This record gives sequence, structure tokens and C-alpha cells, in this order.
Amino acid sequence: MIYHSTRDEKLTAAPTRAVLEGIAPDGGLYVCDPGKLDFDWQGTLQKDTMSMAADILGVLLPDFQDMNELVRASYAGKFASDDLTPLVPVGERYVLELYHGPTSAFKDVALSVLPRLVSAAAKQEGAGDVVILTATSGDTGKAALEGFHDVPGTRIMVFYPAGGVSPVQEAQMVTQEGGNVRVCAIRGNFDDAQTGVKNVFAACKGKDLHGAVLSSANSINIGRLAPQVVYYFRAYADLVQAGRIRVGEKVHFVVPTGNFGDILAGYFAKRMGLPVGRLVCASNANDVLTEFISTGVYDRRRPFYKTTSPSMDILVSSNLERLLYLLSEGDCGYVAGLMEQLNREGHYQVSPQLLERLQAEFDCACCDDAGAAEVIRRLWQEQHYLCDPHTAVAWSAAEQVRLEDGAPVMVLSTASPYKFPAAVLGALEGGCDGDEFAMMERLHRLTGTEVPRNLAGLQGRPVRHRDVIDKEQMLDYVLAEVMRS
Repeated sequence: MIYHSTRDEKLTAAPTRAVLEGIAPDGGLYVCDPGKLDFDWQGTLQKDTMSMAADILGVLLPDFQDMNELVRASYAGKFASDDLTPLVPVGERYVLELYHGPTSAFKDVALSVLPRLVSAAAKQEGAGDVVILTATSGDTGKAALEGFHDVPGTRIMVFYPAGGVSPVQEAQMVTQEGGNVRVCAIRGNFDDAQTGVKNVFAACKGKDLHGAVLSSANSINIGRLAPQVVYYFRAYADLVQAGRIRVGEKVHFVVPTGNFGDILAGYFAKRMGLPVGRLVCASNANDVLTEFISTGVYDRRRPFYKTTSPSMDILVSSNLERLLYLLSEGDCGYVAGLMEQLNREGHYQVSPQLLERLQAEFDCACCDDAGAAEVIRRLWQEQHYLCDPHTAVAWSAAEQVRLEDGAPVMVLSTASPYKFPAAVLGALEGGCDGDEFAMMERLHRLTGTEVPRNLAGLQGRPVRHRDVIDKEQMLDYVLAEVMRS
């Protein structure tokens, strides 16, 4: 199977090369049509999670050798159980908890696998050192650092918006150990960081990097996106095994998303055969995706809000490009034109035909901080279920869209509530003060829920990374690292 750029079908790459490069030479994203893959989706539902993951990654990334061993080695001892992502009934809905990995965020599911994919790809492609460049709105950074630290033949550089992540998220990153890691804050927001990383890739095209290869741990890398498809199949299989549905009956998924990767993985699963009903895109006050799905107009020229759900504080949703490719039936020229207009003018509008296809698959809703706090408080009072602000946004979206056809509704939960103790404690008590580590302890005493071990151990760890730069300095910063001996 061959991948190619979303903007030019002639720019092709084998799966190993696509993972290694992260982004296509023209700035597009590597893509295939999952609907054209030969995949026994019903057969994979009968398997355990590790075998299921090997099946799915094997068909999406077929050039990798011994995928079964790669998957098992990636997850060994890192998650609370071998099932990775437990399904929890809450009221009349289900919550798919994706945060039981080493950094308490859903990114662990993919970023436990990606380092081994990158290492395997580098070996098969005969590449030198791989330098991972990552922009983060909070969770990707730590999960990528956890996955790549001290991995032979790799270096990783993480950029995050100064003041744009929670104190706990920042502490997770700036205390990271490892001889091959760099963490740097930029003066700007996540979109600035993400655009900066893309610009670095473009500027380094054709440049002699002393044998190094640049790659990405963001979901622009197909090797990061593909593992996320697995938990949609796992959740569906769990409902079948519980007797809630029969194979072939549909399930609705509600996904809190900013960069559109998590929900796109669900669409990939649907095109691969999984009976997914509606995919509901849940946004916070940065509601660019809500407007797009509602009207077909994508417009990043709007105020940027710092919210209590910072991982969704995004106005340029990179993975939407892959969806545009699939919904336009593979029209690379059309996608390239939209992306060029977005870069030049800050907005675009899709055709009526594409909007119709979009709305046939996706619903949308948004929720501000006050609404998320109300959901956190109500779910604890009524269901004794504690959730983080991102999950609360998704729960609110599920209530707003009102999927009432009898099919199960699954809300994806992307982070432990202890990653955002100020927001969660504030929702429960109406106000809070002090540092976030003290808030974790107060939240634990109030609810009796357990603080994840990786978060409880953060306090007092030495800060190892203090760099702060302007966004315009990112290229020089990267080159200084890449070129060092």
C-alpha cells in the first residue's frame, strides 16, 4: 500500500517512509482511503486488545515487520490493564476512558506505539538519527516525551505555548528526564507552535541536516493517528460482549477535539467497516469546528480563548485536511486550493456537495467553561462520576445533539480529572486557591478517587527545561539542536 500527500497524489511514500517523514514534502498530510483496505472488521472484534491492535495497524501500516511483537512491546507494563481503554457506563451513556496510560492522557495510546514505529521505519529505510518535532496544547508533549526519551537513534523537541497549558501539564514536561529531550515554551498560542513546526519542516526540505531526519509526533503523522483507530473497535467489541448490541448495530461517538485527530480516527474506523453512527465533534469556546460543520465555512480569524480545556484551544485543525480529502473523493487539487486559501486569507468555504457529505457523517456542539463546570458538578452529584473539563465538554455536546434513536452513545474521555485539578475542584466547590498539587490532594479527599501515580509523584521534581523563545525563533532553535554533534 502506498500513501500520498493530501495535496498531490504524485507525492507518494511507503508506510515506513510516511511515518518517518511525518509530513509530505509539499506540506500536505500522508493519507490513504481506509475504505479501500481489505480488512476483516468482524473477525478482529473477536480478539483481545493486543491482537486487535496488531490487526488494525497491520492493515493501515502493512510494510512494518512483525507488528504483533511491536504492539505488545509498546504497551507492556504501561497501562492499568491489557485492555488499555476501559468502558464505563454513566447514566444512560457510556464513557470510554482513554487516560489510563503513563501520562494520564489519551495520547498515551498512540504515543506508546509511535517510537517503536519510528525506530523500525528508520531501520528499514536506512535513515540516520530521527529528530521528532512536536507542538503541544498540553497532553501530546508529555506523552511524546515519555515515549521517546532515551530511545536510541532519536531526539525529541517539544514546543508548547507559554501560559497556555495547565500547571500540571507544564510540570510534566519541564521535569522530563532523558538525554535526548528538549522542551521549549514559545510566546504565542498552540496554533503558533503548530504552524512553527510545519514551517520548520518546509524550511528544512532539501537541507543537509548532517544525516538526521525530521519527523513529528503530532497526529499529522499517520503513525500517530493509526493507533487511535483501535479504541473505537475495542469499545464496540466491549458493547457486543456485554450484550448491549449485536454485531452490525450502530454506536454513536461523541469526541472532544481541537486538532481533529481523535474524531478522524473514528471516521477511519467507520470507513474500515465498523458500524459507527454519528460522530459528534465537541468543541469548547474556540468553536471553529462547530461553525465549520454547521455552515461549511472554516474561519480562523476569530478571538482565541484560553479555556479550562486547553488541549482543545486550537483554531487551525490540521487533521481536517485528511477529512477534506476523503469527503472530496480524493480531489487533491481541491484540497490544496483550500489549504492555500486558509494560509493566505485565513478562511475557506467548502462546496455544497462536500458540506452535505460532511453533515451526513458528523454532528457538532460547543460548550464554554461555565457549561463544562456545570457538567462536572452534575455528573459527580448525580452519577458519582468524576470527569475532566474536556470530557465535560463532550458530555455537554452529547446532551445538546440528543441522539435518541436507541443506539448506544459513547463519550470519549481524554484525560484524568487530576490533570486539571483547579478546574475540577472549582466546579465542585465553587472556587479554589493554592497550587495545583495541593488541589490534587483536596480533590482526592473530597471525592475519594485515586490520584494517578505519575501525577502524584510530580511535586518536588527538579525543573530541567526552562527555555522560552519567540515563535519566529523556532527554526534557529531546531537547527542549533539538529546540527550539534
